[in-house]
Amino acid sequence: MARRDSRSGRSSSFFSSLSSLPSLACLVLAFLCVLPSPAQAIKFELPASRYPIPKCIWNNAHEHALVIITANVGPGSKQRVDIEVVDGSEHRNVYLNKRGITGETRLAITSHSEGEIGVCFKNTVDATVSTNDANKLSRIIDLDIDIGADAIDYNAIANQESLSALETEMRKLEGVVKEVVDELGYLKKRESRFRDTNESTKERVQGFALFTIVCLIALGVWQIFHLRSFFRRKYLID
Repeated sequence: MARRDSRSGRSSSFFSSLSSLPSLACLVLAFLCVLPSPAQAIKFELPASRYPIPKCIWNNAHEHALVIITANVGPGSKQRVDIEVVDGSEHRNVYLNKRGITGETRLAITSHSEGEIGVCFKNTVDATVSTNDANKLSRIIDLDIDIGADAIDYNAIANQESLSALETEMRKLEGVVKEVVDELGYLKKRESRFRDTNESTKERVQGFALFTIVCLIALGVWQIFHLRSFFRRKYLID
């Protein structure tokens, strides 16, 4: 009877674990839905100057990720706002450069490599404006940056492929999951690179420590023989 009870207990626990699988799947889907979005929307004031310093907004982007930039420039007389999209590499590669943007401007790029994408603005004042007046001028920038899955227009895809609302949501979740997998792959590569760096550093430190020990031993032996020969010349020892 005890054996039967243990088997029945194990079977009931097994079926209860199976029954909990749908709730687990729901939890996973809910977690994916509340993941932090790579989109960023900010609003700031861009001061004018004769020789303006670029104001850049940086965002991380995976390789071959779609980036949609929507900039809404507020009104302002005798001011020219330029936009430039660059990456965070050492050479600061320029994706695109547009001068004199006004109103709403929408730009789209595809990142070439893993790293940061910077959206830079410059507000150049007209030469006819005095220096004192130029320092008082500025324009309001409303910037919206969508990266990866957020940059894809799923409504257009749904209309083109005749997808239902559920299929559209599943397509969105597929894009989010792909971004999570890409992020995990990128973190795995960084972890591997850091591990190789740590191993290389450890080997160099061990080699340097061994070299130092050998040098100290050799110096100690040389000092012993040198002092022995010196004391013998002085007839202090036999």
